[in-house]
Amino acid sequence: MRFSNSTVRVFALCLILMTSVSGAWAQLFETKAVNALMIDAGSGTILYAKNPDKLIPPASLAKLMTMEVVFNALKVGRLSLDDEFQVSENAWREGGATSGGSTMFAELKSTIKLEDLIKGVIIQSANDGCIIIAEGMAGSEENFAILMTERARAIGLPKSVFKNSTGLPAEGQFVTVRELARLAHHIWREYPEYYKYYAEPQFTWNKILQRNRNPLLRMDIGADGLKTGFTEDSGYGIVGSIDREGRRLFVAMSGMQSKNQRAEEARKILDWGIRAFEEIELFAEDEIAGEAKVYGGDKSGLPLSAINPVSILVPITNRDRLKARIVYQGPVEAPVEAGTQVGVLRVWIGKTLSQETKLYAAEDIGEGKLHQRAFDAVEELLIGWLR
Repeated sequence: MRFSNSTVRVFALCLILMTSVSGAWAQLFETKAVNALMIDAGSGTILYAKNPDKLIPPASLAKLMTMEVVFNALKVGRLSLDDEFQVSENAWREGGATSGGSTMFAELKSTIKLEDLIKGVIIQSANDGCIIIAEGMAGSEENFAILMTERARAIGLPKSVFKNSTGLPAEGQFVTVRELARLAHHIWREYPEYYKYYAEPQFTWNKILQRNRNPLLRMDIGADGLKTGFTEDSGYGIVGSIDREGRRLFVAMSGMQSKNQRAEEARKILDWGIRAFEEIELFAEDEIAGEAKVYGGDKSGLPLSAINPVSILVPITNRDRLKARIVYQGPVEAPVEAGTQVGVLRVWIGKTLSQETKLYAAEDIGEGKLHQRAFDAVEELLIGWLR
């Protein structure tokens, strides 16, 4: 692995290349959550991370994945909102009023339209609604959980494993806050016509009105989603999103000690995320970001650029905490065609890897003449082992 020594760009905020990031720096923000990750939807910047990859039981946050499976089926036409699902005895017993968990009070052997089940699951956190959907789509909760895990892999979540549709405790069922935040971002981006359900304040079913359990919706901070959860093992958790001042943030947190602490910690970090950062453009479209060393080419350096403009959110204070480096396998062996991915630009805010952007060859590099290749071979023999 090679780190570019070329100057990326000189910013007033002192964006510089470096080969290491000090682990001694304190976080820019402190939270009582045990695990947390917050991302900016527009730039993809990770604004905060604390134990983001620790495996934790999902509790009701698993219902985000349940809905992703449903929304995907709606998007590709396998289901419609008017499809009706029957309430089995298993769904009624395991997820209904007698179960002691969250429920939409579905009546045994009744039929319910899918749109109402979606509202029950999202707004009321209905366990019976989840089981009804799972059985109707896959024949059993076990089969549906396999679909959930398969969809997790398909959308780029490599660690999450699901064993049921509700998030109720089950051996081997785990998620991470990083993947929960990515899942929420994915749902918002891919299913805007269904994401709106997460912002609905209440839902009535079987003549019983229940309010949305997401405390952020009642805080007048621009929140429009998503879900809360609780388990004895991982404490109180939340996945939330706000759309305010032209920016959208997603946060996933777990390990709070009470409902009140969960609500307050989520509000504080989202408020901080809006107020403590500003967006800057690192590179315009096709602007040269740096250079990679070439082996055996007609040029010694290969200019690198991103396909799209590269922007990032930077802290308003402590701007010297922003660091970047170009990473590639090198030297790059010629010939190289323009458009070939060569490396990545990695940017840190403090000790958090906040953004990673693919970099591509900005021009063709042909094979060098014999004496150029010979010189490169000798140079690699003498200093290559130092990399």
